Amino acid sequence: MKRLFKWFGIILLCLIVGGLAIGYTPDTDAVAMKAKYASASSQFLKLDDGTTVHVRDEGKQDGRALVLIHGSNASLHTWEPWVKRLGGAYRIISLDLPGHGLTGSHPGGQYDYPVFVSVVNQVMEKLLVPRAIIAGNSMGGGTAWMFALTHPDKVDGLILVDAAGAPRWEASEVPIGFRLARTPGVNQLMKIITPRSVFEKSLRGSVSVQSVVTPAAVDRYWELNRYPGNREASLQRFSYAHNNHPATKERLATIKAPVLILWGDEDKLIPVSSAKWFGNAIPGSKTVIYPRVGHIPMEEVPDLSAADVKAWIAGLPL
Repeated sequence: MKRLFKWFGIILLCLIVGGLAIGYTPDTDAVAMKAKYASASSQFLKLDDGTTVHVRDEGKQDGRALVLIHGSNASLHTWEPWVKRLGGAYRIISLDLPGHGLTGSHPGGQYDYPVFVSVVNQVMEKLLVPRAIIAGNSMGGGTAWMFALTHPDKVDGLILVDAAGAPRWEASEVPIGFRLARTPGVNQLMKIITPRSVFEKSLRGSVSVQSVVTPAAVDRYWELNRYPGNREASLQRFSYAHNNHPATKERLATIKAPVLILWGDEDKLIPVSSAKWFGNAIPGSKTVIYPRVGHIPMEEVPDLSAADVKAWIAGLPL
């Protein structure tokens, strides 16, 4: 057994040395990343728990508030197509969750749904937003429905876009980046070896509309995931049990706010069956399924999805 461990150690060392020789990718520079990926609308809000969150507060400032929450390993940039199309009618607040984008590390090293819900709540309080329509994609969708359960008095409406949390679902094709992050040993190497090609393959596997996968988009995912603290956060997040905060019909049935469910019917990460489950679990919800669309409809079909959101909001009570 000792001999086996010795050879395993030698092989692992060779992999590390070899990987460093051909693919060492250091953290990106925080100042350079803020210069490149922040905008004139960007704010860096210091929260009570010590987290500094990258936030954009855009659109019609006296309009109805819409809070947008991105998915795993993404950033607030994923919502730019909606901001462009909906900003003339609504006040739109987007943010980088801890361990993502330009926000970086959480002081407590926690990257789970309760922390994300708390951060969204604190951002709303800092921006003096008492109520809002809460929208989220993927992991952000899980954060959104948990926010609705935790702070029902602050939710005017809920929009779930290919949202996480439905029980007993399995991805038909897990992106390579996610698979590597869940592989013991290999995931530790991802702290220092993170090839751009992994992000390109993961993004291509997540969408059906391949025109979304531009060189600039791949660069953004690659560079922001190497923002200081984000790779460690990703590994921490992927160490949690798969689907460790599943929804239940009993819990979701207590949501009183109007609910819109948007889903790509070719989503390989969270299958369209989850949309149907959410629709059945939440009384009175409306579901829209997009043909030939994958995991991020707001980027893949921005005109159509934004128009559906606008029409749905127009029907909400004031």
